Amino acid sequence: MVTTGRGVRVRAARPVASVGVEPAELVGLLAEPERLRVVAAMVLGARTHAQIAERSGLDPKAVAAALRRLHTGGLIEDAPGGYVLRTALFKEAARAAAPAPADEPYGYVDPKVEQLVRAFVRNGRLIGLPAQRGRRRIVLEHLVSTFEPGVRYPEREVDAMLRAWTDDSPVDYVTVRRYLVDESLLDRDGGEYWRSGGWLDAAP
Repeated sequence: MVTTGRGVRVRAARPVASVGVEPAELVGLLAEPERLRVVAAMVLGARTHAQIAERSGLDPKAVAAALRRLHTGGLIEDAPGGYVLRTALFKEAARAAAPAPADEPYGYVDPKVEQLVRAFVRNGRLIGLPAQRGRRRIVLEHLVSTFEPGVRYPEREVDAMLRAWTDDSPVDYVTVRRYLVDESLLDRDGGEYWRSGGWLDAAP
C-alpha cells in the first residue's frame, strides 16, 4: 500500500497491459451506489479527489473508500493530476461476455480456403492477416470482393469501406489498402481506385 498526495491509501498500480477485469468483476465493482457515482463523475471529467467529491455529491470519506476499491479492482489508475478511468475495460468485458460466434460460411468450394477465411474474418470484421504471403492473399481476395468490378471509387470511399472491415482490428485500413494495391487486387490512378483482381464467384 502507498499513500498518495491526495491522502488516499491505495495499492501500488499494477501494469496496465497485464490487468484485465472479468465481466463479473466489473459488475461487482459497480454494484455499490457510491462506486457507481464515482465512476459517473469520472466519466464526466472529474480527475481529482476534490472534483470527484463535488460532482458525485459524496463526502470525502466515501469517495476515498470508493476510489480505493476501484483502484484495487483495476478500473482506475493513477495519472498526472489525478486519476483516470480505464474505459476500454468496459468494451473488453462486453467482448468477453459475448457468446462465441458460430462458424460463418462464406461459400468457398475449397474447404481449406473456407477455413482460412473464417480464421481471419469474423462477423464481417478482419481480426488479423496471415504472415505468409500466399495465405494473406487469400484473405485479401475475400476482402476485395467488397468492391464491384468496373466501378471506380474515390480514395475516401475506399478508406470508408476498408474501415468497416478493420474496425477494432489490429490491422489498420491503410495497411490493408497498401496490401490490396501491392497484390494487384486494387489499381489506382488520379485519386481513384478500382478492382483489378480476386475471385468473382465468392459468396458475399
